[in-house]
Amino acid sequence: MTSIARNTAKAPRSVRKKGFFRTLCGQWQLMLMSVPMLLYVLLFNYGPMWGWVTAFQDYKPKLGMMGSKFVGWKNFEWLFSRADFLNSIRNTLAMSVINLVFGTVSSILLAILLNEVRNKGFKRTVQTVTYLPHFLSMVIVVGMAQNIFASNGAVNSLLLSLRLVKEPVFFLGEGKYFWWLVGVINVWKEVGWNTIIYISAMTSIDPSLYEAAAIDGAGRFQRILHVTLPGIKSTFVILLIMNIGHLLEAGFEIQYLLGSSVVMDWSQTIDIFVLQYGISKQQYGVATAAGMFKSVVAIVLLVSANFVSKRLGEDTLI
Repeated sequence: MTSIARNTAKAPRSVRKKGFFRTLCGQWQLMLMSVPMLLYVLLFNYGPMWGWVTAFQDYKPKLGMMGSKFVGWKNFEWLFSRADFLNSIRNTLAMSVINLVFGTVSSILLAILLNEVRNKGFKRTVQTVTYLPHFLSMVIVVGMAQNIFASNGAVNSLLLSLRLVKEPVFFLGEGKYFWWLVGVINVWKEVGWNTIIYISAMTSIDPSLYEAAAIDGAGRFQRILHVTLPGIKSTFVILLIMNIGHLLEAGFEIQYLLGSSVVMDWSQTIDIFVLQYGISKQQYGVATAAGMFKSVVAIVLLVSANFVSKRLGEDTLI
């Protein structure tokens, strides 16, 4: 009896293995087509990881990685003893969280509003107008923001005309405003593009669910709450997991172009820190250690978010 039980327990595994290899052989054309992309990823994404060795070296360009002296964890110890690096971690996390919250909420709200619009012409016009900023250069976007938020810009003119302030607000020169300016600029630039994903998820919702809810007496807000939002929950969870993995990537261009020496304590991110020490000061080991720290934390956050989502019974990325 025990041998029969063992054989029956092993059978499904062998069947699965045969099914996997049969599918693999039957789709060899697709496997062949994926080889160039696989080589690209290995060459340009995993190949440069060999450079992480310099994070544990007192790297000298003339000596190279093979000739430079190994210093162990000294570069990391030096990093976490620097107040400017700790400030860059704080700034990066703060701006990332603001971008994540504002970007996600605004994208879902805009997608819901567009989904409720019945005039197709108006709907397409709004979609086009909102996602066009995604294609603008960040230099142009920051230039527009500097003009709008200047002391004599449109925002200050509006605040003064409404008598909400007595004198112009120095948005670009006070650090307490910098994080929120970055959040507003990111939302304006990317909200339309991010909305496309949620609108696509809403189109896959069965229309009969809306009809059944309407027959049961559900109003428009109730249909959104009980049909639309549950219908896009899986998309929201997957995007949230991916965005959590990028919490230490608040951006580089906006902070570099919009920042100045006046707001340096609020604008410097890890990427700017790496640029400053890696290129300007030529401390390659320190810069590599900072970049390595960011990558490792991103992997930990991604795996942790995926694990928590799995434990809660939600969709997962991995």
